Amino acid sequence: MLAVTLALTSVMMVVEFVAGLWTGSLALLADAGHMLTDATALALALIAAWLAARPPTPAKTYGYYRAEILAALANALLLFGVAGSILVEAWHRVRLPAPVLAGPMAAVAALGLAVNLVAAWLLHRGAAESLTVRAAYLEVLGDALSSVAALVAAGIMVSTGWTGADPLASALIVLLILPRTWSLLRQAVNVLLEGTPAHLSLGEIEAAITRVTGVRRVHDLHVWTLTSGREAMSAHVVVDDVRESERLLGALHAVLHARFGIDHTTIQLETEPPAVLRIKSPT
Repeated sequence: MLAVTLALTSVMMVVEFVAGLWTGSLALLADAGHMLTDATALALALIAAWLAARPPTPAKTYGYYRAEILAALANALLLFGVAGSILVEAWHRVRLPAPVLAGPMAAVAALGLAVNLVAAWLLHRGAAESLTVRAAYLEVLGDALSSVAALVAAGIMVSTGWTGADPLASALIVLLILPRTWSLLRQAVNVLLEGTPAHLSLGEIEAAITRVTGVRRVHDLHVWTLTSGREAMSAHVVVDDVRESERLLGALHAVLHARFGIDHTTIQLETEPPAVLRIKSPT
């Protein structure tokens, strides 16, 4: 399903890029850039599934999970460059209109809309079962709006001859790309910096741990992301009796999995150090 959608999106992206150069349509080039975000999201989902199946090695004890994040970071930087160049060119074309082959542009935009609708239909069923598929589904629906913008611009040019509709449509498409690209960049940087995942609260995790019977407090608590949908946690947990380690570790792992979806945990059980007695020397 994801592979078929990726193939459709990639082919259409190339078609729109070539057609944009041929027709002189900046909107088609912008839509091709928008499709690049969709293709990247689908490719990263497939890469994540493939990497998750690869076992770790002595040289890479976590496996190759971060390869997906590095690809996402590179893609976000590339998309920012594409979006910036399109906005600059759109500004120039508003000031100095350029000729556009509106008829072929309309045909390609309509084809792009059809491909997006087919891709959305392919992903619709899986969107309810998988967060990864749902994200790809929403990406495709967003790109369908870009194709509609290009199609409307082509219709305006065919009916009125006003070529200013093309750069305006391209600017609108870029505005649809930028928020998603910024979000992708922030997520990738946060993962590489081993920041706390945005959907998890360190305070809530600490509170859930301390509510386990026999736990006194927690310190040196860290939560980070290995790759999309896979979080890890380490902590020092002060308990009443370390001889209950089997029960305590089982209860802690169960709470972390059920409430927060954290399966990779490293927990060190400790007891409170004895109080230091201060003895006054005789005067």
